[in-house]
Amino acid sequence: MILIAMGVSGAGKTRIGELLAERLQCTFTDGDAFHSEANKKKMHDGIPLTDDDRWPWLRTIRAAIVEKQHAGETAVFTCSSLKRSYRDVLRENDRDVCFVYLKGSYELLRERITHRTGHFFDPKLLESQLATLEEPGEDEAIVVSIELTPEQIVEEVIRQIEIRGAD
Repeated sequence: MILIAMGVSGAGKTRIGELLAERLQCTFTDGDAFHSEANKKKMHDGIPLTDDDRWPWLRTIRAAIVEKQHAGETAVFTCSSLKRSYRDVLRENDRDVCFVYLKGSYELLRERITHRTGHFFDPKLLESQLATLEEPGEDEAIVVSIELTPEQIVEEVIRQIEIRGAD
């Protein structure tokens, strides 16, 4: 099984991804690590990424997912996965890939981004990400509110995985 914690910047993808990986006793990989230096510079400078910027990044993450699967490993990744077409690249009709959509209000996301340090993302890009976001439904992802504590989010994700596994 591969889990991908998704959502806009500030949703807590990294923290939730780390906690999920710890709980599942598997590896964690932050999708931001696959961004090119050019992409990171654009985001740092407040320039929104285009689809042309994102396609190579998404294909690289997909290749890492396939490596984990070929090794027979469970893994947790993070990736904003803002559009369904991006999720399609990551998933490639693979039933073992499960998205976890961390959903939050603009106000909460803005507050989180404004107060974090050491990240290359310019807070002004939040509006661009929200405009790009095609929210997944419960048929496409486990949807969890970021108003919950990180521990509550992980518990809800595990609960939903167990329910889906029983189907």
